[in-house]
Amino acid sequence: MASNSGPGAARRADNGPAEDPAPLAERLGHRFARPELLVRALTHPSAAKHRGARDDSYERLEFLGDRVLGLIVADLLLARFPGEAEGALAVRHADLVRRETLAEVAGELGLERHLRLAKGEEAAGERRNPALLANACEAVIGALYLDGGLDAARGLIESFWTARIESASKPPQDAKTGLQEWAQKRGLALPRYREVGREGPAHEPHFTIEASVAGHEPAQGEGRSKRLAERAAAERLLARVRDQA
Repeated sequence: MASNSGPGAARRADNGPAEDPAPLAERLGHRFARPELLVRALTHPSAAKHRGARDDSYERLEFLGDRVLGLIVADLLLARFPGEAEGALAVRHADLVRRETLAEVAGELGLERHLRLAKGEEAAGERRNPALLANACEAVIGALYLDGGLDAARGLIESFWTARIESASKPPQDAKTGLQEWAQKRGLALPRYREVGREGPAHEPHFTIEASVAGHEPAQGEGRSKRLAERAAAERLLARVRDQA
């Protein structure tokens, strides 16, 4: 690794106790020609802003990595399930690229040890925040793509997603479908979904959706699209009502 991997870059007073990213590069199986890309993928916006260089955070790489992950997972699914309908493939795909799956992969890679955070986020325990870990995981995929092309990104994704693809013989049930069936079995009206928040720029909005079923406390979910936010809200509400049953 270049100077970015030295002790000064690994530990800065304003970025929290991030570990040297060189061992992470080895776990990724890629020798970075531009090691600064990996450092950027691990830099939270709070840390970059603290230095007056917000563009040095993982946000742009996260945007790219999200698209690269989606493409490669779709390709893997088409090859693994050649006779499956588009709807079933879509459910599998959504499950494989959702925040929870990305956070799991981030944990397996040990990304939390390498994140560069400002003092406030460090003190707040953001290093273990699943949403932050998922963002960093996507950013790492984006960094791999920029440095080594599609093959480099595909190598990581195949290593950590193939077993997940192979383990599901049937598509997971969509949470919205599950919540609808739960309500119908109890003679309740169909679940309702309501947008309660929207943030971010027009080209990349972030939605908050509330799911409700008569007689039960609503639940909220967030996502980069209304569909993803509705699914997240349905998952939370379904888990809650099942626990109460």
